Amino acid sequence: MSKFLLSWIVLFSFLDFLNLSDAASIVNVIKYGAKPDGKTDSTQAFVKAWVIVCNSAQAVTMYVPQGRFYIRAVVFRGPCKNKIIVQIDGTIVAPADYRALGSTGSWILFTRVNRVAVIGGTLDARGAAFWKCRKSGQNCPQGAISITFEWGNDLKLSGLTSINSQAAHLMIKRCNNVMVRNVRLNAPDQSPNTDGIHLHTATGVIITGTTIQTGDDCVSIGPGTRNLWMERIQCGPGHGVSIGSLGKNANEAGVQNITLIDSAFTGSDNGLRIKTWARPTNSFVRNVVYQNIQMRNVRNPIVIDQNYCPHHQCPHQTSGVKITGVTYKNVQGTSASKVAVAFDCSPTQRCTGIKLHDVKLSYLDRDARSMCKNSGGKTTGISMPNSCLKN
Repeated sequence: MSKFLLSWIVLFSFLDFLNLSDAASIVNVIKYGAKPDGKTDSTQAFVKAWVIVCNSAQAVTMYVPQGRFYIRAVVFRGPCKNKIIVQIDGTIVAPADYRALGSTGSWILFTRVNRVAVIGGTLDARGAAFWKCRKSGQNCPQGAISITFEWGNDLKLSGLTSINSQAAHLMIKRCNNVMVRNVRLNAPDQSPNTDGIHLHTATGVIITGTTIQTGDDCVSIGPGTRNLWMERIQCGPGHGVSIGSLGKNANEAGVQNITLIDSAFTGSDNGLRIKTWARPTNSFVRNVVYQNIQMRNVRNPIVIDQNYCPHHQCPHQTSGVKITGVTYKNVQGTSASKVAVAFDCSPTQRCTGIKLHDVKLSYLDRDARSMCKNSGGKTTGISMPNSCLKN
């Protein structure tokens, strides 16, 4: 057994200890003034309950019962003294006026916390008015991520449903050892920048059994992400599982040890995408595995794009992101465009070590095409479309 696989098994086992049986007492937000009517501002009641659980010497549950609880932007700050379960049986709703959250960056923020599990419930960020503002071209605020974990360790998010996020549904930033399991993230396919899960400088994250239907990337993998395991992801609509965009800055952490298995993409703009800026950088992508992937009418099932350059911010430049060791194994299904496999790599940092094994993608029941620029690797097993990789 490899050390890499063994580390995942150990992490799964550790995170399974974060369950309700660990909590010896329960702190109900209603006791501190929260009202389940969807109208009364319950923000301070949630903060008071958090202070109690955070300072408890024993494992404790912060409990949100059934009903609709209206809260504004809130920060749940650590460090705390023991394990915490946040059990949500009801729905947490955001202010109706998008401007109340729009400039905060995050609606519900957990920062500098360890051994925290958020279980169940629904978050409704009521983002429709914000999306309308963004589409109108008006001067709109940046928008709020629905739930953020930053500077945390040994965290779990399970059974949560997030709908109508203003921006991304979930961000994991500067965290280690995180389990995301059986969550549902939903926003309309035309809602701008509503990524499902965004990771930045995150290590040891597991995402499993998750359904994402949204207006941007289902999973967005940012700089500094390492040892990410994803399985049983259902993506679509959305922009696929994307590594990047990377390389916007000259000095930027790379991405490595990324695995996605046993997953499906349905009607998404992209499937398996790596995207980098056409700029000089020391960033990199290495050791990526995609295996047992089903594509259903996906516009770009397999794509590496190293010429990302919106608004002409990088004229006459090429990407410095070094991409090596990317494996596509048993990727099958249908493409919504004729080019089902596209490797558009940098002329100054050629993609190397790409492996295609048993790739079978068709377009309108006919043969699809592949396109390769500055890319090298090998092809084994079934190859549909015909591979254009060169050693």
